[in-house]
Amino acid sequence: MSLVVGQSPRLTLTGDGVSLRNSRRNGEKSKLFLVNQRRSTRAALVQAKPREDGVVASSSPSSKPPVIQYRRADLADDLQAEARALSRAVDASVYSPELIAKKHGSQPLKALRRSLEILSALAGFALKLGIDQRQGKLEVNMKKRAGELRRIFTRLGPTFVKLGQGLSTRPDLCPPDYLEELAELQDALPTFPDAEAFACIERELDSSLESIFSSVSPEPIAAASLGQVYKAHLRYSGQVVAVKVQRPGIEEAIGLDFYLIRGVGKLINKYADFITTDVLALIDEFASRVYQELNYVQEAQNARRFKKLYADKADVLVPDIFWDYTSRKVLTMEWVEGTKLNEQVAIESQGLKVLDLVNTGIQCSLRQLLEYGFFHADPHPGNLLATPDGKLAFLDFGMMSETPEEARYAIIGHVVHLVNRDYEAMARDYYALKFLSPDVDVTPIVPALRDFFDDALTYTVSELNFKTLVDGLGAVFYQYPFNVPPYYALILRSLTVLEGLALYADPNFKVLAASYPYFAKRLLTDPNPYLRDALIELLFKDGKFRWNRLENLLQQGSKDRDFSAKEALQPVLKLLLDPNGEELRLLVIKEAVRVSEAIALGTVVDTYNSMPVFLRSLVFSGNGNGPLAMSAGEMESTLELRDQVSRIWSLLQSSDSFDPAILQPIVQVLQQPEARRLGGRVAGGVGQRLAARFLQQLLRATTPSSSSPIP
Repeated sequence: MSLVVGQSPRLTLTGDGVSLRNSRRNGEKSKLFLVNQRRSTRAALVQAKPREDGVVASSSPSSKPPVIQYRRADLADDLQAEARALSRAVDASVYSPELIAKKHGSQPLKALRRSLEILSALAGFALKLGIDQRQGKLEVNMKKRAGELRRIFTRLGPTFVKLGQGLSTRPDLCPPDYLEELAELQDALPTFPDAEAFACIERELDSSLESIFSSVSPEPIAAASLGQVYKAHLRYSGQVVAVKVQRPGIEEAIGLDFYLIRGVGKLINKYADFITTDVLALIDEFASRVYQELNYVQEAQNARRFKKLYADKADVLVPDIFWDYTSRKVLTMEWVEGTKLNEQVAIESQGLKVLDLVNTGIQCSLRQLLEYGFFHADPHPGNLLATPDGKLAFLDFGMMSETPEEARYAIIGHVVHLVNRDYEAMARDYYALKFLSPDVDVTPIVPALRDFFDDALTYTVSELNFKTLVDGLGAVFYQYPFNVPPYYALILRSLTVLEGLALYADPNFKVLAASYPYFAKRLLTDPNPYLRDALIELLFKDGKFRWNRLENLLQQGSKDRDFSAKEALQPVLKLLLDPNGEELRLLVIKEAVRVSEAIALGTVVDTYNSMPVFLRSLVFSGNGNGPLAMSAGEMESTLELRDQVSRIWSLLQSSDSFDPAILQPIVQVLQQPEARRLGGRVAGGVGQRLAARFLQQLLRATTPSSSSPIP
């Protein structure tokens, strides 16, 4: 993982070393080591030592920089290095309400001072809210008060910055104006002295700075609430790395703040009956996440896991971790050169397109949320970089979350219900998603969902702006007794951020439209029973098959680069011939009769239309309604059904994975007794329908009429 924030104007890499420009403190760094072969440089060259694992740095007497020769470390070496990093973090703190209560409860004066500092900052805000309520201006001044709260949280320091960011993902706790304002909270805080940072590195890694790095930037490249980042060169290899160092005393400060915040949470749970969420449990869950961010070895493990799961795609980059130089308070990772994703002009000047990068981010996020469940919970622009070669780099893995397996399928099912505008089913989904306890009646929620979505879904779901969706759902969540799980709140935040980035480049961009190919592919190819049921629900309505839905799913699914026609066919066959699939088989038989008849009748109609006019009257007699005495409307619908089936078959054939060999499983299935019975029933149904139509035509042909008199 690399916490690089774009390119630093203070540091320039040159062919013969590192030169510093516009640095205010070049001469003030007692432990700044700059590699430069020229004698005019302000720091001496320190000789690099060979590394024990076989990586050799060789140099010549010339003025050229050392030539680095690498030997690829095997898995065992990497695991051993990780084990050493874990041993350095063995004393990392884990959040415990009891321990922080014991520690800070024994320091009443310190707790009192911090309490007064917090109260003095929040008292004025609370007073203004009281006046607004008394004057009936809560709604009018809500946006203004939300901005004031954001500035107060910033002044109160790292804990409250994190707290505000957490609240910005909780539509069940905060009105939309507060959600929007708190989402703008930034981690940018004043830097702490470099001498303290360098001392922390030496203490944590038990080595002198000069033995680890041949150069370190004179100032932090970036600073956040929990730490700051330096750019450096490893001495043993010359590798450019980012070194993240934890802010001194941050754990103590955060522990005290959470001790005080828990006290407020207890009071809210006890006296604020209008808040249905367990605030104390929410505080503990959030504090636990913040404490995990304080352990940089945990963050390194998150980065490694993320890379393993998602960096298999060529357009996604996840930096490597240098375990030998990582500890509880120091994280050393591969340096990534790139541009923040919200810097559109800079990105496009490199010949890249922001929308391509955002689409990469959306597809990767969907895999995170709905495929493996392990996802990046803080994808703000500073953590997403566009690399010069067009890759999307994910950075900063301190805040991660996981989507429970059952919730992944429930979310996809929820999208299906949204497409079908089945608001009763949508409301019931909230049980599976753990939004509502089983004893809550969803009946009053259904009208609220219907009112919002009927108004928002003017056309199709894919044309719905995601922020509009989040705001609308947030209003519903805020009005009813919802308890939004942290993972879901973070999902909404992630996709909202990505859509916001895309809107810089294209005001008409819709994240749901970009996401739909993934959902279509999962519905068509995933053998999970829940998703198969969702597919049936989407395709069948009132006992009738909706071919337009299947055609749309195939069109959208084929846009996903991982779509496979082979995978889309086999799960359907297995489901169709399942011993418990009798109800589905009845629906399929009925539809197979319709399709077979449409193909047969369509062939007759095509033959009739290709004949010369004089032959039509000789071969077919009737009242002018065509060869089978069909009305114009009936003929049009029959031909449209045939054409839809033909288009669907063409879509399958156009897939890169299509191969006639994929039909072999169908042949094998049709050889089974159940399939033969199914085929016989289809053929019988088609025969009966065709016989009825020809009999109808024959009767009409022998009936006297003014246009065709019997001689």
